[in-house]
Amino acid sequence: MKNFKFLFYAFVILITLLITTVLSYSVLEPKAYDFLMKTTVTQKLPFDNKKNVYGHDNVVLVMIDDKSIEKYRWPWKRDLNNKVLKYFQEYAKPKVLVHDFAVVNLDIDNPEADKRFFDTLRSMDNIIEGCLLSTSEYKNKEQGKEYDKFFTSKYSLKNVDIKTNMPVLYESIRIAPKPYIDSVKYSDSIMMVPGFFDNGLSIALGDETCRTHEYLVNYKGNILASVAMRTFLLLKNNPKIVINNTNFEFPELNYKINLIRTPYQLIVPIKFYKRYNTGYSHKYYSAVDIMDSYDLLKAGKKPKIAPAEFKDKIVVYGANATAGNGLNDTKKTPMALETSGTDMQATSIDNLIHNDFLKIMPWWVNFLISLISMFCIYYSIKKFDLIKAVGNALSIMLVILVIVFISYYNGIVILSATPIILCIYTILITYINRYVTEEGNKRKVTNALGKYMSEDVMKKVIQNIDNLGLGGKKAAVTVLFSDIRGFTSMSEQMSAQDVSKLLNEYFSEMEPIVTKYNGIINKFIGDAVMAVFGEPIQDESHALNAVKCGYEMLKKVEELDRKWQEEGKPVIRIGIGINTGDVFIGNIGSEKRMEYTVIGDTVNLASRLESYNKTYKTQILISSSTYNVSKEFIEVNEISDVEIRGKAQKMNIYEVINVKL
Repeated sequence: MKNFKFLFYAFVILITLLITTVLSYSVLEPKAYDFLMKTTVTQKLPFDNKKNVYGHDNVVLVMIDDKSIEKYRWPWKRDLNNKVLKYFQEYAKPKVLVHDFAVVNLDIDNPEADKRFFDTLRSMDNIIEGCLLSTSEYKNKEQGKEYDKFFTSKYSLKNVDIKTNMPVLYESIRIAPKPYIDSVKYSDSIMMVPGFFDNGLSIALGDETCRTHEYLVNYKGNILASVAMRTFLLLKNNPKIVINNTNFEFPELNYKINLIRTPYQLIVPIKFYKRYNTGYSHKYYSAVDIMDSYDLLKAGKKPKIAPAEFKDKIVVYGANATAGNGLNDTKKTPMALETSGTDMQATSIDNLIHNDFLKIMPWWVNFLISLISMFCIYYSIKKFDLIKAVGNALSIMLVILVIVFISYYNGIVILSATPIILCIYTILITYINRYVTEEGNKRKVTNALGKYMSEDVMKKVIQNIDNLGLGGKKAAVTVLFSDIRGFTSMSEQMSAQDVSKLLNEYFSEMEPIVTKYNGIINKFIGDAVMAVFGEPIQDESHALNAVKCGYEMLKKVEELDRKWQEEGKPVIRIGIGINTGDVFIGNIGSEKRMEYTVIGDTVNLASRLESYNKTYKTQILISSSTYNVSKEFIEVNEISDVEIRGKAQKMNIYEVINVKL
């Protein structure tokens, strides 16, 4: 039974621990990660002159913003976009121009504008266009099959060595017009998928925050690049890529990118940068200023933005305007509820070309931190009192938080919420276990004490367990003594075992009777019983109840005698003495060993009365003080002028011959 309980409790703890860990990692950990990304990773101390918190200067943005829409009403004619591209082709000469758009239809009203735009694209070797992937299958499967064949043959990466199984997420590509796709040299993924690093569970729980980038995509056995990866490959002259289980490797460059594997993607956490007042983490220029500068340059005038601003830089051209259908291209990120998707593309490029990635702490380090913390808290609770144990637990959690903040400040991602939650879990489970154990031990002690003292005395002791001490109070009670007549001579004729059995049976029958009448057995004295009525159980009728108790004890002994006669055992006779009066009741003894009892002349007289049963051949004798408060319910024989040992004056005592039960 004990083994079953242990296994059951262990199973419950294991299951609740697992659920707590999973929920904490999938619900709380992403929130903590977002908070630390915004407040720690992208911030720096005043004396830290080395840390870079903004996007690097060689990655810049050109945005179709509110200013651009105010001048040129949306939707734009293709010539306006073409003018931006012409500015970079003819004057600015950036190393790479990322066009964060996906053209999905033609300008039916102005096909000549389309032709001019496509011609410009065709003439640019350093422009990367975006494409959209989808998890849904093609509606027209034959058309989709043909498009996939064309697209992958033209744009998939060829210089790739795959040494691991790559997950598959996407089932189709948004089909672009043929004149457009024919003119584009590079068309790569601009997808941003939300979620944390937990195999998609956070997404299932409603997490819509984008935190990672998918640099390489397995599309039906073909490897497609993101615009960020394509940018890197163009800058590095298309080096070979080796895709391993835990990283992307560029052997020619001696460069590795650690990745996280999920069932759907191979992802890399984005290291976000602090945003300028413009709302972007990279320097940005308005598209309308680029177009105006192009016109001014064509006219031989000074441009608003000098082409040298973009010389040998990476330019990411996109849209983020509050007005206009489809222009508010924002994603929820750790940095803000609305972060420009174009700025996220720029950040992914920035991370890659500068090897500026977050370092993800291995799982076993996080596990070890949590395990050690939980053990230390468990040990502290077992070893120390409540205040010190809780103080130690808080100190341990504070140390964890300090480690977390230092790690994040240096770009190292370590679990933060989960270890704290597991520490709290350990505190709760340990104290629950401690409480259950102590309650179990208390019940054992209570059961054990109940065999040595009355239940009511035991309750009184437990209720005042923290204030136990010598002392007591004066109280009016009734004391009952009972004794077996001739027990000494009878026991000499019996074995010790038989004597023990007989006494145990006798006492077992007497105890319920005392309890029935609100009395407590104060002690067993050999074959004698001392009972107290009126304390600690408050009872105004304690004198009458004591008499009733004594009378019923006699009746019970008669039943026992008949039973024992049939069993061939000796019969017994008992004498009972009862007295009512004031006593001292409380803890008597020493600080180390005490007893809850009653003392005083009232007790002595009750004992004397019990002994006088031998003299007067009676069974129950009560004092006048007991008789006076119970005489209406009892029938007695008065015994007058009795000399009581220890008493100066003679007194009347009474033999109880009948009680109205």
